Amino acid sequence: MDAPAAVRTVALYVDLFRDRARTSAATFAAAIRDAGYAVALCEEQDRELGLASAGAELERADLLVTIGGDGTLLRAARIAAPLRIPLLGINMGRLGFLTEMDGEGAIEALPALLRAGFVIDERFALSVESHGTSHFALNDVVVKRTSPRMAPFALVIDGKEAAHVPADGIVVATPTGSTAYSLSAGGPVVAPDVDAFIVTALLPHTLFSRPLVVPTSSTIEIACDIETSGVALEADGQAVDQLEPGDRVTVTRYPHTVLFARRAPLDFFALLEGKLRWNAPVKDR
Repeated sequence: MDAPAAVRTVALYVDLFRDRARTSAATFAAAIRDAGYAVALCEEQDRELGLASAGAELERADLLVTIGGDGTLLRAARIAAPLRIPLLGINMGRLGFLTEMDGEGAIEALPALLRAGFVIDERFALSVESHGTSHFALNDVVVKRTSPRMAPFALVIDGKEAAHVPADGIVVATPTGSTAYSLSAGGPVVAPDVDAFIVTALLPHTLFSRPLVVPTSSTIEIACDIETSGVALEADGQAVDQLEPGDRVTVTRYPHTVLFARRAPLDFFALLEGKLRWNAPVKDR
């Protein structure tokens, strides 16, 4: 669907650990203001950068632009998703699989995009609950052993026991995250508009483990064996909890889709070939 015609406030979320991103943020902020829009930042980032327009509030932004890499966009998604603010990523990192624009060329392109409008790409996300607290993930949720001792994880889907998997852990990924950790663990590539989640074991100690694809309406539970110690819960690569023997986490679909702002509808398969060299002949890699 098309974005609202009247964009008034543009929020920025910057990778503060990249000098190039910090420098570019000042240039982007100036270009956005020169084009007639207010600039907003979250409070912690504005203390570092001092780029926000007077009175501009992130909560009222019409667009949130991330300046960094895919990790920056994933962190910003936690802010944007509950506020229903579209995300537009500008890549200052290496891969930039989730970002919409690359590097300095975006400085000139962004004001023109704000004037012309953009299309919205909606993505599913995950909510994981552990110890009474919920965590958001756009790419994936990972339950992973941090100790060398092998013990099985129980996998329960919609109240029915699906497997006991002796493994280093289990990844539950969205279609967006199917090209991330799940892919490296042997999971399938899933087009972003498929209404499904992918469950993949990490280094399973069995000859017969295969990834599962389940509906997004499913409730997925992962339980630690009573002898399983040293287990971390990660959401989009960030450790959010430590699990003890017998602990259980519950993964469900996040109640809102995550909105991506794009210049044109995404050609997912062209992106796969361009960024991950999917289906490219060996001689061309």
